[in-house]
Amino acid sequence: MNVLHLSPCQGAFGGIEAFVLAISDELHRSGTSVRVLFKKVQGFHLQPSLEQALKGKPYLVDFVDRGSLLPITKWVQWADIVHGHNPLLEAVFTAKWIGKPCVLTVYNWCRRSWKPRPLLWRLAGMLAEHRWYISDFVWDTWEPSGRKDTSGKLPIVSTLPTETVQYSERKGFIFASRWIPNKGLRILLEAYTHANIDKDSWPLTLMGDGPLKKEVLATIEKQNLKQIEITGFLSDEERNQRISHAKWMVTPPHTKEDLGLTVIESRNVKVPCIITRDGGLPEAAGKWALACSPGDKEGLKDALERAAQMPENEYRQIAENSHQELQRYLQPLSLYIRAYRNTIAAQKPCGPGRLG
Repeated sequence: MNVLHLSPCQGAFGGIEAFVLAISDELHRSGTSVRVLFKKVQGFHLQPSLEQALKGKPYLVDFVDRGSLLPITKWVQWADIVHGHNPLLEAVFTAKWIGKPCVLTVYNWCRRSWKPRPLLWRLAGMLAEHRWYISDFVWDTWEPSGRKDTSGKLPIVSTLPTETVQYSERKGFIFASRWIPNKGLRILLEAYTHANIDKDSWPLTLMGDGPLKKEVLATIEKQNLKQIEITGFLSDEERNQRISHAKWMVTPPHTKEDLGLTVIESRNVKVPCIITRDGGLPEAAGKWALACSPGDKEGLKDALERAAQMPENEYRQIAENSHQELQRYLQPLSLYIRAYRNTIAAQKPCGPGRLG
């Protein structure tokens, strides 16, 4: 079986790139032939993080320019099945033209618009043999009138941290996200500033970077928040260690979050979460998370205070329950291999030039 992955790419090693490579690694280990094509999107710039992630891959990984259909057509002809990441027009329409089955993983909630491109995205989604949505929230935005038999849900997970630490070694809150307005960093700083907690016992670690950095530094200095640590850039190993040594992961966006990989990472090392009920985030964080409404500064402050005042035995039970719930939620990557074979077997012959 030959499997082609076709994915958009901005040049950095993000969630989509991590998942594409993780599933391709799984396919290669199973003896399946796999190729990866990253389509350069507007503003593409190859970053060292992605270059490092691609080193030593035992299968072909290549980049194609926007609008460059010749290499895509070449590899679609090679493939037995095409796996598109998001409703890429090149993936679905080229596969349909050549007569190859195409499946999609849909990462982002559907923006309803009558502009040509969003309409074509929805058409591409309908033409695919199967669609996997990464959360119920994303699924419902694409199929609001009822879920199709050719659709399903599989959360996208690449390599999760697994090394847990003793509860006695954990301390404080941690935030890990891009420092942009809709990720809730401003709200977190205000909630933490006014929370009635012993901040020396409950420090806050901020991981990540972004346009809000200057503002964040100014706020910390103005409020004299010496208990806040800014880590700067960290390797994956250092990042995972920081998460596992925290007592709570705080993820408070107000952006219609598609899923929320950070909370899945923290739960996998038994670190429970404080979240906002934003998009697919409640699903990713699980029923044991402490939650408030998006943009609710007072609600987030109350959640921080509740976490800090929680008896240790109750905290440990929540951490264990959250971890166990996650293990039931996650699905092995091997499921895709079976799905590919079933899709190929069900595909009727379709000659070039037909859209049947």
